[in-house]
Amino acid sequence: MLENKAASRYAKSLIDLSNEQNALEEIKSDMVLLDQVIDQNPELEAILKNPIVPLDKKSGILENVFGAKVNAVTKAFLKLVVNKGRSEILFGTAKAFIQQYNAIKGIVTAEVTSATELTEANRAEIVAIVKKEVGANEVVIKEKVNDKLIGGFILKVGDKQFDASIASGLNKLKKEFAQGIV
Repeated sequence: MLENKAASRYAKSLIDLSNEQNALEEIKSDMVLLDQVIDQNPELEAILKNPIVPLDKKSGILENVFGAKVNAVTKAFLKLVVNKGRSEILFGTAKAFIQQYNAIKGIVTAEVTSATELTEANRAEIVAIVKKEVGANEVVIKEKVNDKLIGGFILKVGDKQFDASIASGLNKLKKEFAQGIV
């Protein structure tokens, strides 16, 4: 919990700094890269979280991995966080930065789990519905296919979930029959 708060504060500070430097978009790309690299390399995350690894080693590793690929502000930020002994929150900070950026820009992520691959018409309809209901400027769809759904879909936006799957409807009927409601 405290780690999340600290990561959120660091992310907010980095957003403020990147706005001052007119580099918000570039630094957002850097945070997406940082998030992806740490997510795909659990060894890197383990090194960053390990208090036994010296700070200069951690800085050197980050410099080797991200060196010329990131903005100077991002590079300085990474070095600052590591030198303060807070490298364990870098992954959380990248995630928090992306969330705060999306909130500022009105970007919403909609997770859609369906029985089959979505068509372009399905995607467009989901985007229109989410924009209307949530008031988002942009909707990013993350798709998953789950053949156990039989048909329909499950739409999750933030902490809200809409289940329009056939499997869910069948389970509901099954419960109603078991309780003698129908």
